[in-house]
Order: sequence, then C-alpha cells, then structure tokens
Amino acid sequence: MITIEQVLTQKQQKEFLDFPLKLYKGNPYFTPPLYMDEKKIFRKDFVYNDMCDTIHFNAYKDGKIAGRISGIIQRAANEKTGKKQIRFTHFDVIEDEQVAKELFKAIENWARQKGMDEVVGPLSYSDLEREGLLIDGFDYPATFEETYNYPYYQSFIENLGYQKDVDWTGSRLRVPKDYDGEVDKLAAFVMKRYNLHLGPARNTKDFIDKYADGIFELLDKSYELLYGTVPFTQGMKKMMIDNFKMVIDIRYVAAILDENDKMVCFGLAFPAIADAVRPSGGRLTPLTLIRLLKALKKPDVIDLCLIGVDPEWLNRGVSIIISAEMMKMLKNVKYAETNMNLEDNYAIQNQWKRFDEEKIKRHRCYVKQLTVKS
Repeated sequence: MITIEQVLTQKQQKEFLDFPLKLYKGNPYFTPPLYMDEKKIFRKDFVYNDMCDTIHFNAYKDGKIAGRISGIIQRAANEKTGKKQIRFTHFDVIEDEQVAKELFKAIENWARQKGMDEVVGPLSYSDLEREGLLIDGFDYPATFEETYNYPYYQSFIENLGYQKDVDWTGSRLRVPKDYDGEVDKLAAFVMKRYNLHLGPARNTKDFIDKYADGIFELLDKSYELLYGTVPFTQGMKKMMIDNFKMVIDIRYVAAILDENDKMVCFGLAFPAIADAVRPSGGRLTPLTLIRLLKALKKPDVIDLCLIGVDPEWLNRGVSIIISAEMMKMLKNVKYAETNMNLEDNYAIQNQWKRFDEEKIKRHRCYVKQLTVKS
C-alpha cells in the first residue's frame, strides 16, 4: 500500500532529508549537499520564505519511506514571467513508478488548489540551488553543485505527461594540447584597447569586500533573461557570501574592471569538494573537514561557478579575458567542470570552444500544463 503524507513533524522532516542518503548509499556518482544546509528549508527564517510558498511530501510503501518531493510557488519568478507555475524539486523515489505517480499527483493537486496552471522542474527556489534532472552522464560523479539521479526517473516523469522545457549541458575543460597562447594575446589586446585591468585582492575576505556588490549587480543584469532566475534579495546575497567564504580561493577568481574601477565582467571557480563531502553524506564530521581543507588547499579539479558580463560590454570581446584567466587556472589542475550551462546560452557555449571541451552530462527541466490554454 502506498500513502502520501505532507511533511509536518520533525520525524517526517528527518525521513525527508535522510531518504536520498539511503537511496544512493554506496553510489560513487551521487554527491550529497551539506546536510546542515538542507535542514534550513524547514526553518521559519529560511531565506526564501518571504518570496515562496512551499510544501513537502513523503511517500510510504508498506510503511517504509519510498520517495519524497517538494512543491514551490516562486512568487518573484511568476511575477517576472507572468506565469502561474509551481516548481517541483527534491524529487527522489525508489524504482516504483506508482510511488512516483502518487507523489506527482499530490504536487499537482496542491498546484490546482493554489490556482496554478503549470508544473515545472526540477527547479528550486532560485538558480543558486540544484536544478534539473540528469538524463545523460550517469557514469560521471556529480559536482557539489549538481543533482544526480537514477536513469529510471526520466521515464517515470515523462510517462506522467511532462515534456522538455530546457536542457543544460555540462563539460570538462582542459587547455588544448596545441595551445599557442593566442587567447592570452587577444585578451591583452582587449584589455589595452578598453583600458581594462584585473581587480587585485590580497585574500578571500579582501576579494569579497571589494567585489561582492559588483558581482551581484552584474548577476542581476546579465542573468535577468536566463531561465529560472530571480532577482537577488538581501537575504540571498548574504547566503551567497557566507557560502563563498568557505570555498573562494583568489587563485581561481577574476574580476575585470574599467578605468573607473567599475566591474565589466567576472569569473568564479571553486576547488572541487564533491569527493570531500561524499563519504559522510554531506555531514561536516572531523574527517570531512580534513578532506575539505585538503581539497581547498591543493585541488585536482576546479568547478566553474559563475561568469557574468555586463550586457553593455558583450560585443566588445571582454569574454576572451575570462578565457585567458581560465587558461592560467587550468595549468595546475587536471580539468575544470563547467557545471550546468543552458544549451541555448550561445555566449557561454561558444566560450568553451576555445578549450579542449568534453561534453559529459545533460540535465533537463520539464513542464506540464495543468489547464487547457484557450
């Protein structure tokens, strides 16, 4: 027998949080988020509570937890797009299609009760969180920023009438074997032509103090039209800065400023920490902290987090400067992972053509109409 329960009690919350850790136990490709961060979704002061309505469900089969799912009405996103959507996220399920069907039935019923027309997902509260369903690249470990799921999720969702909305691709980047320094020369030319310079920073704190405001300003401007994004609130900025403090290394960041020290573009990469958090299920145990410190100090791989270019500078070739800085970053690591890039974001997709690129993953966001459009 399958039953669906709204997550309300502390026991249900723990079952919700622990379920994917049990489902993927021993799986070498699944990378858990930090457990302490996941717990925050149930707090009254959760940073997104002022812009979202959220519901969580657990599924039980014969008395044992068998799946979970969350629904989000992201009011800022709906206001931006003019749509009446709910987002589904935190979807995990045993290999039982009927359990998946009952979970989505609960989400869709909630959406109708709230007057929504569409369900989209997997999408979270903003694009700062994990999003998308993995549909290709199951034999590659997920980065710390990515979702991982079993292949059967795709057929379960599509059999319920969900269709592709967008795809993201993920790549590994290396310096081309025949690299002749041409990117560096072009970057130097652009820097000189427009009187640009790299923003200096003594350490992580100095970098954040100097450039955080400029980064958030560029993110709002350059990501405004991208899929699933919402404007930054003060709470989101604080959360992001707090997270950055843990992983930013000035060896893997670049801020490009104009002659008035105004930021025109930036690139942020982080030391890859997936291998450090995987063994503990995302819990910060003493051994996890030791692994984290080692990964941060001498990384073998870096994860590309964010790249932003002021729209006014898009046609002036400044992205070549970010490419040149990345070439330098890659000299001391095995490769960089791009994480998820929208397949129709041609500016970023074309940027990777300057590298030795290996596309390894594809994630998908689905959509389903709940009402007939007139």
